[in-house]
Amino acid sequence: MKHLFRGLFVAAVIICCSFQQAFAQLPPIPVDPNVRIGQLDNGLTYYIRKNVLPENRADFYIAQKVGSIQEEENQRGLAHFLEHMCFNGTTHFPGDALKQYLERIGVKFGENLNAYTSVDETVYNISNVPVTVPGAIDSCLLILHDWSNDLTLDPKEIDKERGVINEEWRTRMSAMQRMQEKMLPQMFAGTKYATCFPIGTMDVVMNFKYQTLRDYYEKWYRPDLQGIVVVGDIDVDAIEAKIKTMFADVPAQPEAAERVYYPVNDNKEPIVIIEQDKEQPHIQALIFNKHDATPDDQKNNMGYMVQNYATNLISSMLNARLNELTQTANPPFIYAGTFEGEFFVAKTKSAFTGVVVCKEGSVEDGIANLLREMERARQFGFTETEYGRARAEYLRQLESAYNERDKRKNETYVNEYVRNFLDKEPIPGIENEYAIINQIAPNIPVAALNQMMQALVTDSNQVVAIFGPEKEGLKLPTKDAVLKMLNDAKTEKLTAYVDKVSDEPLMAEKPQGGKIVSEKINPLFGTTELTLSNGAKVILKKTDFKADEIRMKGVSLGGSSLFPDSEIINIKSLDAISTGGLGNFSAVDLEKVLAGKKASVSYSIGDKTEGVTGNCSPKDLETMLQLTYLTFTAPRRDDDAFASYKNRSKASLQNQELNPSVAFSDSIQATVYNHHPRAIRMKADMIDQIDYDKLLEMYKDRYKDASDFTFILVGNIDIDKDKELIAEYLGALPAINRKETFKDTKMEMRKGTCKNEFTRQQETPKASVLVLYNGKCKYDQKNNLLMSMTSQILDLIYTEKVREDEGGTYGVYVGGNLSKYPKEKAFLQIIFETAPEKKDKLMEIIFAEAANLAKNGPSEANLNKVKEYMLKKHKEDLKENNYWLGNIDEYLFTGVDMVKDYENIVNSITTKDIQKFADELLKQKNEIEVTMVSPEKK
Repeated sequence: MKHLFRGLFVAAVIICCSFQQAFAQLPPIPVDPNVRIGQLDNGLTYYIRKNVLPENRADFYIAQKVGSIQEEENQRGLAHFLEHMCFNGTTHFPGDALKQYLERIGVKFGENLNAYTSVDETVYNISNVPVTVPGAIDSCLLILHDWSNDLTLDPKEIDKERGVINEEWRTRMSAMQRMQEKMLPQMFAGTKYATCFPIGTMDVVMNFKYQTLRDYYEKWYRPDLQGIVVVGDIDVDAIEAKIKTMFADVPAQPEAAERVYYPVNDNKEPIVIIEQDKEQPHIQALIFNKHDATPDDQKNNMGYMVQNYATNLISSMLNARLNELTQTANPPFIYAGTFEGEFFVAKTKSAFTGVVVCKEGSVEDGIANLLREMERARQFGFTETEYGRARAEYLRQLESAYNERDKRKNETYVNEYVRNFLDKEPIPGIENEYAIINQIAPNIPVAALNQMMQALVTDSNQVVAIFGPEKEGLKLPTKDAVLKMLNDAKTEKLTAYVDKVSDEPLMAEKPQGGKIVSEKINPLFGTTELTLSNGAKVILKKTDFKADEIRMKGVSLGGSSLFPDSEIINIKSLDAISTGGLGNFSAVDLEKVLAGKKASVSYSIGDKTEGVTGNCSPKDLETMLQLTYLTFTAPRRDDDAFASYKNRSKASLQNQELNPSVAFSDSIQATVYNHHPRAIRMKADMIDQIDYDKLLEMYKDRYKDASDFTFILVGNIDIDKDKELIAEYLGALPAINRKETFKDTKMEMRKGTCKNEFTRQQETPKASVLVLYNGKCKYDQKNNLLMSMTSQILDLIYTEKVREDEGGTYGVYVGGNLSKYPKEKAFLQIIFETAPEKKDKLMEIIFAEAANLAKNGPSEANLNKVKEYMLKKHKEDLKENNYWLGNIDEYLFTGVDMVKDYENIVNSITTKDIQKFADELLKQKNEIEVTMVSPEKK
């Protein structure tokens, strides 16, 4: 790589030419030599790579260069329908045999086995397959083969799936979805994109003829449009031989229809779209500056890599300016940001896009401020100091990825290869990318990015879309007003942005350091445990799972339970303290001073504990410790930032009740917790009751004593070298040696049977249902595992009975949990959405299957599926820093070791154990049902 570039030449080319012109003068991007790429005679492409993380696992993908844009009018929704049918019968896996087989070997439907359909592509995945299972590799390749060319498309299965997709449509049909469907014909007038959303129309989905789906399948699922990706702990040569043999019989289609990538029309005058919906809770505007996308055949050129680097940094610098504006006492918007990417649903056009969420009553001000900052950057560019920080941050992230090059997981590679097949995105590999960017970046001056910025914000090809609530008294800008704003932004007299920077270090001087009082090895988790001079305890676990990661959690008992119920509004607002920054640095300045470092710390005050969590690179450990020290000792008061927090919070909550799911959530909280004063949701009219002085007082009370804190650090720690540094900062934290624990706030789940059904009119008729069982349950490892298994088994049952057999819902969520304090309890919740007329029948199934599990237990087959998945996932979890951090934290809090004997206990659990566990919970007769019904409009 050393002589690939003459840095000044690159910079000069970029300054003198447009990026497109510069492409031809730069060398090609190398392809990662560790991936095997090939193509069969029938046109099918394959990518194979050996990778050992996770161990004994592999991912199998098939990507199709086909999506909803290929549909005719009578096929709208069939690309997505076909994706569903791939799980409902193939030549070698009839019916649901494919799903049944994969679940038996621990591959979970919806998590490891999934697919998606978009406008231009359909991608299927079988992930985290245990390749040590005999026949697993061959079976997964055979599944990909069947997806490619051997779907059965059984009429009975098609008819069953119609209902599932109709319910998926119902679930997805939000205010934003409805407004976007109205937006497309205006944004893409006269093109196929005008009606391209993959969900299609329910008229087609419910009524299409079987042959219409077969026609789509035969026409578009073909090898020249298909890419196979296999990455994992496999033999590359063996996999390649199997692909060549197995996929050779998929016939080529020499007379096939042309795969067209449809162009997008240019527009000289701005297109302005304004849409409103009764259920839309906030006002949002999108500002698109369209420009030509880089042609696929030019993406393998080094100039494309430079272009991506430049647009990434431009967005980063502009977003930092916009974020700075949100911190002012009266911010012009709730949020604003920019990015460079595809023009909404069309990959044949790119767009530099601005997004702004506006305050009601100042919509024009919000949009005008976003336009103004984009124009300011276009006219005056960015400063050297802004660029220096953005570049340092970009290179830091790249360095972290490079340091982890031997720890990358299968999915990282798979995603790169899928994008290479579908979009010709380069795949140089992290080693090449690191070498190239580190040579290019120092030689690209800010002037080059400033010139590029001038091309990103255009005078023509602009599109503005505004979405807002439809409610009395709300006025959105007219199209004429928007056109005037666009014009005013170009003609307003602006001044250059001034970057206020400080040379001040994060901490002017180190604290009066603490000392290590005692040190011992704990064999339970393989940890080193330190007691510091201020009483704080530190638990260190060195791992080699990641080269560039240390994770930290510090925790102490007490939390917000120690504050009275009357302070609930302040309790709910304790996150506002972070808006002020730390030490001498505002939140904005803190970001600037941390640029180029991988170190972050945040605090959280829960109901039973207060704590800090952190993450850093080993080389930035001291910075993380300094941030921790400042979090305890120097929360910064900033009245302007707090005023901004209140201003934005009030604006974002103002119309929250327009979203029907909020009414459902409120009803659940009120019903389950019996209107407990702590079970409230923050509303706009509560914001003015937040007391900043009281917040600071409450915060300082929770963090003024580190003597009862325990800090856990897991990751690439050099214990001998780092422990003195840890003692220096954590041992210097204030200590007053108070003895405290949390209080019982009496926020208990309702006992007995309770049913709350209410009507809420919605734009899309729907019934939303929660069923919740709760009761006493001993808190130990086995019961936690039994709850997890019970939830997963019910998920399998409901997927079969409610989704597949009845076509009644897109999915039933089942989740359960155990809590130790203040009393040992368990709860199991079941949530789903459906058509109002299907609700009663589905509820019968929900209750009957739960009762059946409690009476007869699960099938051996379902129990074994769940066991296989849990054992597989546990092996993977054991190689994760976060998993160990969580388990050590769990042990300190509850005294339960969730790691020890995990496999033995899972293997020992019988169908009788599940039956007994479910029965013990259900027979306590604590059953809550909350239903929100929106009937069909008459």
